[in-house]
Amino acid sequence: MITVDRTFTVTATPAAVLEYLRDFGNTEQWDPGTQTTTRTDAGPIVAGSTWHNVSKVLGITTELTYTLQEAASDRLVFVGRNDGATSTDTITVRPAEGGSEVNYHLELQMHGAAKLATPVMKFEFEKLGTETAKSLTETLNKLG
Repeated sequence: MITVDRTFTVTATPAAVLEYLRDFGNTEQWDPGTQTTTRTDAGPIVAGSTWHNVSKVLGITTELTYTLQEAASDRLVFVGRNDGATSTDTITVRPAEGGSEVNYHLELQMHGAAKLATPVMKFEFEKLGTETAKSLTETLNKLG
């Protein structure tokens, strides 16, 4: 399993951060690997809402279906699945002086033949984790 964990502070309030991040479609604005993310259901965004995500990592395009598994007052959990992997993205937001502390935790489980790529993918996702934290910090600071 690949695990990536980043914690950073932003000037936006926890409510603004959670409201923005609740819409997984916004990954197009801050996730360097994401090419497109399209909502696949309708209505308010609640636990059970779904998105089709197309990402490119190491030159390989992959598609996952993401579901908002949990939407708590301080945490969002998104689970993305396809035949080759399951990605669990947990975002925890707490008040901090001048804004919010955001923890972005990714667990990526490769399946089948894709498991062979785990060591290479771990290195790439560590790099992407740093890029994502930087991009997400810049994006969330614009909300504040």
